[in-house]
Amino acid sequence: MNSVPKKFQINSVIHNNEYLINGKISKWSGNKANVYSTLLCDTDEKEPLLIGTSPEMSTESAMEALNAASSSYDSGMGKWPRMKVYERINCMSAFVQKMILKREEIVKLLMWEIGKNLNDSKKEFDRTIEYINDTIEEYKRIDRKCATIQNQSGVRALIRRGPLGVVLCLGPYNYPLNETFALLIPAIIMGNTTIFKPAKHGVLLIAPLLEAFKESFPPGVVNIIFGRGRVIASPIMKSGKVDVLSLIGHSSSAIALQDLHPQKNRLRLVLGLEAKNPAIILKDADLDLTVNECLSGSLSFNGQRCTAIKIIYVHEDIKDEFLYKFSKKVDELELGMPWDNTFLTPLPEPSKPQYISDLIDDATSLGAKIINKKGGIKYKNFVFPAVLYPVSKNMRVFKEEQFGPVVPVVSYNDVSKPLDDMCDSNYGQQASIFGKNVDTLGPIIDSLVNLVCRVNLNSACQRGPDKYPFTGRKDSAVSTLSVHDALRSFSIRTFVASNDNELNKSILREMIDSKKSNFIRTDYYL
Repeated sequence: MNSVPKKFQINSVIHNNEYLINGKISKWSGNKANVYSTLLCDTDEKEPLLIGTSPEMSTESAMEALNAASSSYDSGMGKWPRMKVYERINCMSAFVQKMILKREEIVKLLMWEIGKNLNDSKKEFDRTIEYINDTIEEYKRIDRKCATIQNQSGVRALIRRGPLGVVLCLGPYNYPLNETFALLIPAIIMGNTTIFKPAKHGVLLIAPLLEAFKESFPPGVVNIIFGRGRVIASPIMKSGKVDVLSLIGHSSSAIALQDLHPQKNRLRLVLGLEAKNPAIILKDADLDLTVNECLSGSLSFNGQRCTAIKIIYVHEDIKDEFLYKFSKKVDELELGMPWDNTFLTPLPEPSKPQYISDLIDDATSLGAKIINKKGGIKYKNFVFPAVLYPVSKNMRVFKEEQFGPVVPVVSYNDVSKPLDDMCDSNYGQQASIFGKNVDTLGPIIDSLVNLVCRVNLNSACQRGPDKYPFTGRKDSAVSTLSVHDALRSFSIRTFVASNDNELNKSILREMIDSKKSNFIRTDYYL
């Protein structure tokens, strides 16, 4: 620990024993889950370092949180769903100001809990603040656009967006703040009530925000509980009281939770799931640019991103040059601790190094070779990235979303090969295409846009900017997450209609002037 810069040290075990239900922060006295960090281990010990504990809450606690959210929503009759738009915006603005005060603490915990380097941890926090502020501004724009009474075929209508109900929010470990809040924030601001369970890794960093949530929102709007998914999420879904399942994770988890709901036709889904994003390198690609983009695209945060490039297709004519340049660049990457801002850091999951080794062993047993000199070298929870070639369909690394530092490479002569593989794939989030000739690029892009939801031209796969749509086909996503689209995903169009006659016009004028209705109004929040 003495080798850690003083400002980033954790000098004692962090015991989080608090949770938030129905506007009250309570102490948990039951079982606790140990929270480990793989950053530091004693010289002779294989076990990760214990940095904290977190509540291992019960099914009874889960139902208490669900009942709080359900009562707060009250079938749409609750205070929060009926609240004026500007009042909800004021609550969210108050929250973001309180959240900013916790930046240093949360950035440090991002490094310790999931091994994200210092710069990327800062970016995750700052990007989340920007996302919340952009969401507030976008909600104002939506509200302004809805502040007009339409008249079509003799029927007047005031059309707005209304909440859906109770939302169960389950975030991922790789972006435990940003991607979780990309679900939670739009769900809340649109008038829904929520139950939020953090991921197993990245759980301590939520605790500093409990007070901010409590002070900013009415009781029952945000309920934050901790524990295992099967103990917490399963009974909540079985109750049938959840209106929206919002989850970023694996499709198997999403399917299992959906299957527990007794009325699936009433369950809305907002899901960000796995992907196997390919890079397709044409023979006229700018290789230096391509190598750099594929390097960051496949190995940023050790490849632990759903948006990472998970497989590379390179034209046979330039295969050798690409592999040489790419492998050389990979071997030049530095391993280190998050506060050193190295590109590669320890993997947060204790079991992940063995999984990566298993993928490499499977591929090499079936004919692939490790192209880079350092590929696959392990030290505790460090794993140096392995570039594998040639990779074929019978290898696990070809089919599985590796979510770690291994890069499979496939060569081709005809571009129909990667396109056919994408057609056969269960996933359809993004693809990267590298080349220069528009006669070649045009038809390929026209095919790719019908296979995935984002095509990156001479650029790595990525999520941002957050104002752009983020979604996927097949098993990669349900609904769209962007600043604008997320607000739509967590709401539904609803309207008041009236025949165009003098009586109704008089009623509408009086209602607008008297401000008797939060829905029927033509003013808006600047």
